Amino acid sequence: MRVVLADLRVVGGYGSRLQPFSRVTAVISYLKKQFHDVPSVHMAYMAAILTRGGHEVAWTRDELAEGDVALVLSSLVDYRNETSWADRMRARGVAVGFVGITASKMPDLFAAHCDFILDGEPEAGVMRLAQGETLRGIVRSEQVNDLDSLPFPRWDLINENHRLRQGIKWSSRPLGGGFPLLASRGCPEHCTYCPHRILAGYRTRSIANIGDELERLCDQVRRPYVIFRDPLFSEQRDRCFELCDEIQARDLTLTFEAETRLDRLDVELLDKLYAAGLRAMSFGVESLDPATLRKSGRRPIPQAHQRTIIEHCRKKGIVTAAFYVLGFLQDDWQSIAATIDYATDLGSTFAQFKILTPYPGTPMFKQLEPLLVEHDWEKFDGYTPTFKHPNLSESELRFLLGAAYTRFYMRPSYLANFLKIKNSAVRELVSRLDRRVNARHSMNEIADFSRPVTC
Repeated sequence: MRVVLADLRVVGGYGSRLQPFSRVTAVISYLKKQFHDVPSVHMAYMAAILTRGGHEVAWTRDELAEGDVALVLSSLVDYRNETSWADRMRARGVAVGFVGITASKMPDLFAAHCDFILDGEPEAGVMRLAQGETLRGIVRSEQVNDLDSLPFPRWDLINENHRLRQGIKWSSRPLGGGFPLLASRGCPEHCTYCPHRILAGYRTRSIANIGDELERLCDQVRRPYVIFRDPLFSEQRDRCFELCDEIQARDLTLTFEAETRLDRLDVELLDKLYAAGLRAMSFGVESLDPATLRKSGRRPIPQAHQRTIIEHCRKKGIVTAAFYVLGFLQDDWQSIAATIDYATDLGSTFAQFKILTPYPGTPMFKQLEPLLVEHDWEKFDGYTPTFKHPNLSESELRFLLGAAYTRFYMRPSYLANFLKIKNSAVRELVSRLDRRVNARHSMNEIADFSRPVTC
């Protein structure tokens, strides 16, 4: 059997898509396309399962391909293109199945355009397909509890830029991304707006199994750049130490990045991770207000600890990327402005700002469903207001989102952080320049918002 694996969209959960609405967001959008279009780790797992079963695998980002079955990775932001592609493949006589969180939680968007939907993490369902079972309708694909039993992802079968991904580096991540790896799955936290924990439970792989995959990758690629896709990489501190020891005991030469919570890091652990190859990390700050975070199921992290970790990362040369969410129900203009000010003051290398988006299947969606004003699912992209906010209009939310990106990236200290400048005299000069730039931003914002804002 010949199976076509189709990854037709941007990476990540339901997907995100930043349509530029200012000069700054145009640059950010371009860079996201160059450095964040990372191939799906689930696709690489499916390729491994199918080839282990003796089947031929083809991979595509957009072209139609010959095959017996096609498995399409689903998203919200591009589901029309995905279903159109599926219709054209079915017209050729190819059976089509959809996989991923969107198809699992919103099967009605895909059911008329496919032969089956794998509901859940796809590996168990793909094993049934590989064993010769004909799949029809909505097929429950149970989570694999023993993650060590899965074959290692086959990046050679689904990565069109395999060599380029080890090419030019900008900051820490190479142009074209890197090699995603899941050391664990699911998330033990309870944030009501996050889709990471709604598809399957939290499980971990053994350290030896992760070490085997890393060693295999190092044998195939010189100094690979690994992107740990775990929602909470450092949840278990002792386990992180064990992984670092494993990497060093095997004398593996690699660099990696990971996503975590800042309260799951400390100076000693950061030093250990850096010695093993950590060069970048991302984390959620979300909002400055602890009460807002608690109402959304997120445990606040003391500001002093956040600053300690960011400062130590700056000293070590670890790139940091902070995530912020604007437009929680408790937010107003002043609270969002305070969060933006905190983001610039905290001084992470990068920052990503998004508008609160109620993703289907999350507790937040149930809470905000009566307030929805947007019914085009492709606009649930993280950057478009989708519900009637009690305190802010759509134009105000969009304006504040644009102001967040401008204030963060258009300031001298951003460049100083990016270039890892540590000289105290230079930093003091940069701080004075920041104050002037912020005053100019304030003047421009007042002038811009006094005019009609179009959305």
